[in-house]
Amino acid sequence: MANITALLAGLIFGLGLILAGMANPAKVLAFLDITGAWDPSLALVMGGAIAVGSIAFAVVGRRSRSYLGLPMHLPTARVIDKRLVLGSLAFGIGWGMAGICPGPALVLLGAGSSEGIVFVVAMLLGMGIFEILERSRSVGRPKMGRHV
Repeated sequence: MANITALLAGLIFGLGLILAGMANPAKVLAFLDITGAWDPSLALVMGGAIAVGSIAFAVVGRRSRSYLGLPMHLPTARVIDKRLVLGSLAFGIGWGMAGICPGPALVLLGAGSSEGIVFVVAMLLGMGIFEILERSRSVGRPKMGRHV
């Protein structure tokens, strides 16, 4: 049941990205172009997503299990450190250059878009490089909880 629910949630999310124009890199880049032909419509999409997400996190934050009976896995880190800031900057720069972020990239990949394929390959390479660096960084260190 959990897999079917996850599939339906993913399909609804992807459909929402398509309907909102988030899977169209040109529309996203127009939103980011505040000194040129700025398209503010995605600000409404983001505002709606933040509102819904805030309510959802407030509700599930008081629960230990999901409505399907599965354990909740919510982020617990509250520290803003150099790694978070650098990761956020890298994400923002990549989003600004490509007009694509991971969710829409998967939609574009599913549609067979060459932009989506290139983005997903680059994203996977970046994730692999990060994992290699993390492993080499942790060699010789005592095992401790990882920042998320």
